[in-house]
Amino acid sequence: MLSDGFRHLQLRVIGGTLLDGPVRLRCTLTGLQEIDRKVLSLRRLCLCCRLRRMPRSLYAPEPQAGRWIDKLRAVDAANAGASQREIAVTLFGERRVAAEWSCGSDCLRLRVQRLIREGRRMVRDGYRDLLA
Repeated sequence: MLSDGFRHLQLRVIGGTLLDGPVRLRCTLTGLQEIDRKVLSLRRLCLCCRLRRMPRSLYAPEPQAGRWIDKLRAVDAANAGASQREIAVTLFGERRVAAEWSCGSDCLRLRVQRLIREGRRMVRDGYRDLLA
């Protein structure tokens, strides 16, 4: 397993052992259903060898990362004593909050409350979900 802590690349030893010294790498590209994934893994390995680090460009960003960051920012601000409105301004901008906060819809306020609640859950034990 090659990893930089965020991205990883796993190589499977099919025969023999790595303990006997240098090994020969052989990549078998069979089966059209999985060929894209295999080619991507091969490209990652080649670029990793060339750059001497994991190639960030060949790993898609985690789609939930932005939401996780918003949750943690919201719970940090709430723990520091910030009001829900102040948290909304930080996350969504003064302009949007000024337009939506007092217009009769609680949508933005409820969103901030949800972020705080989910952020507290993440801090308490939800971080394990990230590691799964």
